[in-house]
Amino acid sequence: MSSEVGGADADDHHLAARLAGEAGRRLVELREELFSSGTDHWSVKDAGDDASQAYLMSELRRLRPDDAVLSEEGLEDPRRFSGGRVWIIDPLDGTREFAEAGRHDWAVHVALWENDRFLAGAVALPALGVVLTMNPPPPMPDGGGRDRPRLITSRTRAPYAAAVVAQELGCDAVRLGSAGAKAMAVVLGEADIYLHDGGMYQWDSAAPAAVALAAGLHVSRIDGSPIVYNDPDPWLPDFIVCRPELAEPVLTALWGVDPR
Repeated sequence: MSSEVGGADADDHHLAARLAGEAGRRLVELREELFSSGTDHWSVKDAGDDASQAYLMSELRRLRPDDAVLSEEGLEDPRRFSGGRVWIIDPLDGTREFAEAGRHDWAVHVALWENDRFLAGAVALPALGVVLTMNPPPPMPDGGGRDRPRLITSRTRAPYAAAVVAQELGCDAVRLGSAGAKAMAVVLGEADIYLHDGGMYQWDSAAPAAVALAAGLHVSRIDGSPIVYNDPDPWLPDFIVCRPELAEPVLTALWGVDPR
């Protein structure tokens, strides 16, 4: 019997990592084929979304047929409203970056949520050949010896909350693509703060939150409250990932009071 059949925690962690990594590997190969054939930008985006969604859903139906799935690209699974185990996936986070030759800031998200906690989570950065997981967790980043915190934000817009924190804390700002790539930049120690308040969905942050929490980082809504997943409304508009010692300064900068 395959070790991936059943519901043991170790199997769930292994499956999340394998799914994210294999989906990413397939996307890298597909991307190279599409670029080589001169496929247009929009078709590259659509092909990547479709291929990764099809692979992940096929594997989850085969290996976890009793679990619900919440996906950016899939139809609503009504089983998730009854509680229990829900896989929250983003088959291709950062389609814009995926469709731009040479960019590495796109990701695949696979997380498993039950009731009030993550059971497993993995984020693949396929163009870098990296998969970050809850188990084993990434080591706590050391901050790189920077004199000024490094805040990572969107390529195309600077959320108001991020601008406030950057000014109040004297941050150096860095722009990057997908939500997963930005959150993993904090996990990897390449940045210290990722803050988003411009709107997103549960699948944009679930796997990144799982991995960041496992690494010992601070993860919350921008008001400091814990993030709760599998809410009936998939909209989850804001998100903070930062080094734990920066959580209080970040939240104080946003709200003007000590969050404790």
